[in-house]
Amino acid sequence: MDGSTAGRVPGDGGEAADVAAHLRAAEGHRIRRIFDDSAVIAFRNILTIRRVPTLLVSATVQPLMFVALFAYVFGASLGGGEYREFLMAGIFTQTVVFNAAFTTVGLSGDLQHGLIDRFRSLPMSRLAVVLGRTVSDFAVNAISVTVMVGCGYLIGWRITGGLGAALAAFGILALFAFAMSWVGVLTGLLARSVEVAQSVGFLWMFPLTFISSAFISAQSLPGPLRVIAEWNPITAVATSGRQLFGTPAPPDFPVASGWPADNAPMYALLCAATIIVVFGTLSLLSYRRVARA
Repeated sequence: MDGSTAGRVPGDGGEAADVAAHLRAAEGHRIRRIFDDSAVIAFRNILTIRRVPTLLVSATVQPLMFVALFAYVFGASLGGGEYREFLMAGIFTQTVVFNAAFTTVGLSGDLQHGLIDRFRSLPMSRLAVVLGRTVSDFAVNAISVTVMVGCGYLIGWRITGGLGAALAAFGILALFAFAMSWVGVLTGLLARSVEVAQSVGFLWMFPLTFISSAFISAQSLPGPLRVIAEWNPITAVATSGRQLFGTPAPPDFPVASGWPADNAPMYALLCAATIIVVFGTLSLLSYRRVARA
């Protein structure tokens, strides 16, 4: 009998403690493996963007076009310079929503080209494939929002709500961007082809974005559309940005009221967390189904 077991009496809890320690170590190893594999997938996706920089065109040029359209084509009749400041929080939100298409098309392309089948043959975490995609596309969102901030300053937008409030606004926007990427993951897994993914992705993006206060006051919409817009997560994120950036609506815009408007940052966080939980779970279930196919 060696020294490690010499004084151990059966049933004294020593063996149970060893088993518990082993299980904790195994769980820690599994979690580290998920993060390591996800980092590899994310790095691979970022390298793809680096080698094909035109992939960033839709994530940067398209928002610039919307800024020009709403700020200068429609903006003159909606409030001029005051409307341009009001607009930017909505543009930030619209940008991260539309960038979900980047996730959808990228994952659908990996499926169509058989890359997911290759990942399945490797000793890697299944969660890493979808988590790595959302992490890499989060970097795309960061680039897009940075470009939009610069564009906003060029058209007269300014942050007047203080540094802490501005950081809180960008934090809410970042969490919402991560949530939208999970919507893009599920859409890409269900589409199974790039062509279908491009069409299906915009079927929900356009109505969800425009029936909101991203570009106008939700109070100006008629009946049921106003209710939808008031409770729309995009409205909550855009309103949070305006409140925290210190960029109120033009004087002639109807003032938003009700619980979603009065508690916009809290509601935006709740919406983002709910979307991550729901669509993250559905994405993992869908990926398992795809992996078994």
